[in-house]
Parts: sequence; C-alpha cells; structure tokens
Amino acid sequence: MKLRYLLLCLFIAFSYTTVKAQSTELKFCDLTWNSQSKNSSESMPCGGGDIGLNVWCENNEIYFYISKSGTFDENNTFLKLGRVRIKLSPNPFSDTNFKQQLSLQDGSVIINGKNGNLATQVKLWVDVYRPVIHIEINSDHPVKAEAAYESWRYRDRESHGQENNQGSWKWDNAVQVKTIKDSIRFTNNAVQFYHQNKDTSVFDATVSEEGLESVKSQLFNPLRNLIFGGMLTGEDMKPAGRYTGKYQNTDFEGWILQSDKAKTKQELEVDLNTTYADSSKIWQERLDSVTHDAKANRSSALKATQNWWKQFWERSYIFINPDNTNPDNTACQVGRNYQLFRYMLGCNAFGKYPTKFNGGLFTFDPVYVNPSFNFTPDFRNWGGGLMTAQNQRLVYWPMLKNGDFSMMKPQFDFYLHSLHNAELRSKVYWGHEGAAFTEQIENFGLPNMAEYGLKRPAGLDKGVEYNAWLEYTWDTVLEFCQMMMETQHYTDADIKQYIPFIESCLTFFNEHYQYLAKQRGIKTFDGDGHLVLFPGSGAETYKMAYNSTSTIAGLQTVLKTLLQLPPQYLTAEERTKWETMLKRLPPLNFREFNGHKTISPAQSWERINNVETMQLYPVFPWGIYGVGKPDLDIAINTWKYDTLAIKFRSGVGWKQDNIFAARMGLTKEAADLTTYKLKNSGRRFPAFWGPGFDWTPDHNWGGSGMIGLQEMLMQVDDKKIYLFPAWPKDWNVHFKLHAPYNTTVEATVKDGKVTSLIVLPKERAKDVVNML
Repeated sequence: MKLRYLLLCLFIAFSYTTVKAQSTELKFCDLTWNSQSKNSSESMPCGGGDIGLNVWCENNEIYFYISKSGTFDENNTFLKLGRVRIKLSPNPFSDTNFKQQLSLQDGSVIINGKNGNLATQVKLWVDVYRPVIHIEINSDHPVKAEAAYESWRYRDRESHGQENNQGSWKWDNAVQVKTIKDSIRFTNNAVQFYHQNKDTSVFDATVSEEGLESVKSQLFNPLRNLIFGGMLTGEDMKPAGRYTGKYQNTDFEGWILQSDKAKTKQELEVDLNTTYADSSKIWQERLDSVTHDAKANRSSALKATQNWWKQFWERSYIFINPDNTNPDNTACQVGRNYQLFRYMLGCNAFGKYPTKFNGGLFTFDPVYVNPSFNFTPDFRNWGGGLMTAQNQRLVYWPMLKNGDFSMMKPQFDFYLHSLHNAELRSKVYWGHEGAAFTEQIENFGLPNMAEYGLKRPAGLDKGVEYNAWLEYTWDTVLEFCQMMMETQHYTDADIKQYIPFIESCLTFFNEHYQYLAKQRGIKTFDGDGHLVLFPGSGAETYKMAYNSTSTIAGLQTVLKTLLQLPPQYLTAEERTKWETMLKRLPPLNFREFNGHKTISPAQSWERINNVETMQLYPVFPWGIYGVGKPDLDIAINTWKYDTLAIKFRSGVGWKQDNIFAARMGLTKEAADLTTYKLKNSGRRFPAFWGPGFDWTPDHNWGGSGMIGLQEMLMQVDDKKIYLFPAWPKDWNVHFKLHAPYNTTVEATVKDGKVTSLIVLPKERAKDVVNML
C-alpha cells in the first residue's frame, strides 16, 4: 500500500513538472514586438473558434481585420468582415515604450503603451465557443476611446483581370464581375454590417457551363440564402459620425463609435453571425441571440477560452533547443514557428469550412504580397470557396500526430457536403456510379468553371476538364479518404458516416476505368486481368499517364486500410467487392537509372506539365516505402538517381521533399529542407510564409514543414513506433505527439541522448524503436 502511494506521488510530481516545463517552453514561443507596425503586412494573428484577426498598431492607432470561416459571396470570394480602428485619447503609445505580444497560452494579443504618466493595456481575444471578439482597454488614467468600423464594401466594386482570381469567375471575360455592397448602419448605439447573397451566383453559371441543368434542383448550393456580418458595440459608446478615407490603395468608409466620457476601463465587442435565411430579419434575430448569449456568459467566457487553449497546447508540442533563446538559431526558429503555425490552425478549430491553404483566416492587403496587385483586402490568389486538394491535404495531415482530430472535421465535412454533387456528375456524364471529384473543386463539389474550360472543343467529354494541368486528375480525393480512416486508426473513433463517401470514391475508379476500356474496345481489363488506368495523371505533372503510380499506390493503400477496418464497417458482400478490386489493381511501376532500380511515375506518359515528384508518393502520403519497411533502397535510389526527382527538389510552397527525406531516414536532407520550410519567413510575423506558388500566409508551406518535422521525430507503421528516424543529434528537443491506438509519446533529447520517455498507455512502450 505504501509503495503504491509512493508511486502515485511520484507520478503526480512528475506530471506537474512536465506540465510546468511545457508551459515555460511555450512562453518562449510567444512573440513580442517593441515597436509599432508600418502596415497590415506587419500584423499579428489572433483568433479562436472560427475567427481570425490580423492585429497591428500603426501611427498610434490599433487596427484589426476580421475574417470568419464560410463568408463566401455570390462570386464565391472569401470576404473579410471589415476592419476595426481604435484610437485612444490621450494617446498612450510612444516609440520608446511600446509592446505588442502574442500570448499563445491563452490565444490573446496584448498591446501595452506608456506615454508620459499614462500607461494603457489593450487586450484582444476571441471567444472560442461563440463568435465574439473582445477588446479590453485598461489604463491607469482615464482615456476616451474611439472605435470605428471601416469597410471598402460601402459601395459596389467592379473587378477586372487578375483580381477575379479572388473568386470563381477567374478569366471568364464574358461577365462583368462585381462585389455587391454590404448593408452598414448605426443601430442602437452600435454599428451593424452584413452581406446578403443575391439569388443568382457563380453557382448557377457553373451548373450551366458544365451541362448539369437537368439535375440542378438536386445540387447542393452553399451560396444561396447566405447572410454574414456582425455588430460593433462598446460599453457607454455612441455613434459619432461617418468619414471616408483610403488605406493603402483601397478607399473605404468608416462608422465611428465614441465613449461618452474618459474611463480607466472600457470594453468593446464585435458579435458575428453567419446563417442561411430568406431574410435579413432572421439573420438579425440570430445575431441578437449571439449578443444575448455573450452577455449571459461574459463572466465565464474568458476562462473557458483560456482552458481550451491550455488543453490545445498540452495535447501536443515540439520544442527544439528549449534552453536556447537565441532568435538567430535556425533550429530554435523551426521549433517556435511550428508552434506559431499550429496556433493559426487552431483559430479555425470549429470552422464550418476547412482552413484554406492560400492564407487561412489571415490574409492582408495584397499589395504587400505582390506590388502589382492593387486590390482590396478581400483578395487572395487561387480563389475563396475554391479548394485545391493537393494543397489542402498538407494543412490537414499534420493534425493526426498533433492529436487535433476534431479540427479535421471541417475538411471532412467539406467533402461530405459535396458528395451527392460529385455522384451526379458521374451519372449525368457517363451513366455509372461513384463520386467524380476533381483536383480543384468549388465548395459545392463541382470543378471551377474557368478551370473546367470555357472554350471547349465540340464533342469533348463533358466530364473531363479541358485543362492541361487538371485533365484526368481524379485521384487526389483519395488522401482525404485515408485521413478519415486514420482517425479510426488513431482514436478508435466511429467513422461510419465516412464509409459511404470512401466507397463512392473507390466505386468511381472501379466503374469509370472499366467504362473507358469498353469505349476503346471489347476487353475490360488488360492481359493480366488488371484495370487499365488510362487516361490518367500523376497529379498535374505526368499527363495522359498510363497506370499512374500515385493512383495505384493511393487505391492500393485506401483499399487495404478499408479492408483492415473492424468488421462492423463492411458487410461480407462489400468486403468481397473491395477485395476483388484490390486484386485487379495493376502493380507499381519501376525503371532504372544507371543500373539502380527506382520507382517510375507511371508505365508511360505523354508530357510533363508541372514539377511534382509523383514517383515518391508511395513514400508519402501512401507509406508503402519508409523506415522499417521492405525495399526502402528502391525509394532511396529514386531520391538519389531519378533526374527529375533531383531537378524538382525544393523547399518552396507545397513542395514535400522534406517529408520524403524524413520518411526515408535521410537525416541531413530532412533537416536542411525542413529548416528551409520553418525558418523565419522574412516578414514581421515569422510564420507568414509565402507566397510560394500560392499566397501569403502560405498554409501548405507551413503544413508541409510541420509534417516533415513530425516525421523526423516519429514514424508509425501500424503498432510499430519509430522514434528519431531522421533527427539530428545536435538538436535538443522536447515533444509530445500522437500515434495510432490512442497512444501518446512524450520524449526529451539532450546532447544526442534520450533523457526521458513517456509512452501512454504504458503497454505500448514495447512497440517503440529508438533509432537515435
């Protein structure tokens, strides 16, 4: 009994020490600025729930942009919800006594200023559980506050040329694209603002262009009846007029609220609401409910939000060289920026829509990404409601090892909502079953109209995109099928809701390629009884491919994982069906370079169109080759000798060479490329990478860096856990990551030696292989 009590005390003491150490290490990752910013590109992210703010102080005034998941207009542009400006009188800010800090522990941004005898603190935080932004102002002497809501959508705005890349019209020159103005007004000592989508949108044009009018009434349309906006209020603040101005290159109108007298303590709120409704009256009623709920829970909201962030940070972390606070140490930058990027992902934990690869919730004035883009703050390249699978996947794969399983739901829901539309494509175009998902799809599951091809040859298959990059690129949805099943592998979660989706995606390949074979001749399969995956594609690179290796590897892995699920997920008939399909898959392709056997991207292809190294997709994401697995030398040969694999190698944007290197145990290469990914971005906020191939902040740049770092530390193969398979011995680290079977691994490495290792549950320790 005494021994049991002693062990319990030791466990509690050790747990307390670990949590305390983790809290101290996290605090070293907080970001502090001791001077004001020049413009919005020097902003700091802040957020929670599904809201993101870009916060900065410029010319003694505080600004923040507001972004919220799912605010898509008629053009399918991801609109910001405006900008707020706060001015305090007397001015508490000076050049010599200023501090702005991102506090990761509770997700807030705190701005401190001192000017003479006046000292003021402004704290901004977002309620994780309700769509409310809080601004708390505390001064040691009374100050008056002026809060203005600023909007560039006070009028209709036409857009032309490249600016149309922010929505879904892109280069359709037959349409004059216009962003319809918002409704903005003073009401009850507040500023109310909202955007109400019109009945007709780019959805209608897409359906018509793609020949789906016959099933239009059955199609999911997320743009119809969508209303989004909010209300700026302040305690004892009243309307104080309107004004016009220009920020950077964009004209705007402002609505001012002003405190009735100077105070030492003041609070402002921005309450937001996004809803589907036939009238703005219903939207208003639901916004009022948000306001009432926020008021009723004001005393507990901050504590609940702080607890959520506390649990978020305790769930997973990677701290590199935690005893070294030198900001110029690149390994330290890698560890800190990993945490900063995870914070940005956490700000959309409860989003209705997934975190977008091309900026997430934190885009800023586009002129600071590309000087020639003199567009509004609503702009981001590569669309608003448009999703690109090869980019999105890199944002969501790292959430598995982070244990952020619930944060993956918005991405999964995106596909579930679009499933019926994708199935209707197969039925209308080819008369067979299965979901026909393309690489670039709208938030309603259809290909982007412009990318689909606006000037198509007569008689071209309506189901195929007339696009050199995207034609026959069907297989990228398979990674999301695998992610869905991995959540079951990691947590034993019930994934019944995803099985019909996974089966429908597999059905498309099974039926479509038999359908195409029958169009060409009398035989359905090749001479060995295999499916003929032609025409196909190795992503956007190896075009008109015959038996693309990435497609074969994806189908093989998804089918094997599906068949390994617990018996309740498949009937005996379904299991036989998928076993038959697995047997019908053609084998992977190989070729030689200088006598070395390597993986070939396909059996054959007609042209190379992009710079993706598809021949290494069997390494990542599909995990057929890797540390502790058979024939790893073939994958390493591909890395070493394949001339295009060498030519395409890079750390920019969505490039995943760092992940390949880590998966193959190539320590130096993995460390060098991951360092390039996660070192300081060159912008004031060090995790605002990009634009790379996409936009800033480039979230698939950060996501690929995050995956690479995780794989350097820990790789899993069913129950096997390989620790430090590609970890530099001169990098000290303290980390906690998740593995399959509800397992967590926490370890500390110092001077090349493992000084602590905690595996929970304890019986999983026998499956750990230390490779350091």
